[in-house]
Amino acid sequence: MASRVRQDRLLELVRINGFASLHNLANLLKVSESTVRRDLGFLEKEGSVKRTHGGVFYTGPSPNLGHFNQRQQSEHDRKVAIAELTASLINDGDTLLLDGGSTTYELAQRLVGRPMQIVTNSLPVATAFTSSEETDVVLIGGYVHSRTGVAIGPYSVSMIQQLNVQRAVISVAGITDRGIFNSNLLLVETEKAMMQAADEVTVVADSTKFNKSSLALLCELSMIDSIVVDNELEAEWINTLQLAGIEVHVAAIRAQTGTI
Repeated sequence: MASRVRQDRLLELVRINGFASLHNLANLLKVSESTVRRDLGFLEKEGSVKRTHGGVFYTGPSPNLGHFNQRQQSEHDRKVAIAELTASLINDGDTLLLDGGSTTYELAQRLVGRPMQIVTNSLPVATAFTSSEETDVVLIGGYVHSRTGVAIGPYSVSMIQQLNVQRAVISVAGITDRGIFNSNLLLVETEKAMMQAADEVTVVADSTKFNKSSLALLCELSMIDSIVVDNELEAEWINTLQLAGIEVHVAAIRAQTGTI
């Protein structure tokens, strides 16, 4: 990977997370910690990051997508754990459909550089793959929701209906015994088309989403093939999901550590 491309990718990782450790950055980029340290020195001179004990902070301009800016750190740790486990369940060469949730964005970060086809209606997700020559990206068009950078609506649905993917990975606003919910009617219609276009549907949802409903019902629990959750989800809920025929994958939350 060329140094400027690597530095851009490094900056994007720090920007999205707000804070990152040297160790984790080296693992995600598959380079040595000394290489990351040199790149961070360059980015710090540009004013984009600030190194501190234990990691590096993003200090560049803030993005205008509130969907990614309003995450609490505890929830972010859950999303990272779920994204890492989900990435391990996906095979190189797969055709994958990703929606525009913050957890699916974390997943996208961990798929960069792997040979596969990505279909997405999310501008942030599509942008994450621009530095990856190994990944083919299909961007779904339509009305772009300003808060999330996600294309939704009838044009999006029409395009998705012409596609077939091996797996759709969908994020949600809430899960109850009634089913899966999201907060936007147009988003739900778009995600229903995603589910129909996929051989397998995987939901990524941290434990704070359970026992919560939202504006629109996406589907019943039985329509989901698999779900990836964090290990703070109650055992009773795991049993409920399994009884609905869902394959449950539980991700262990771990603190983000490291020293620069």
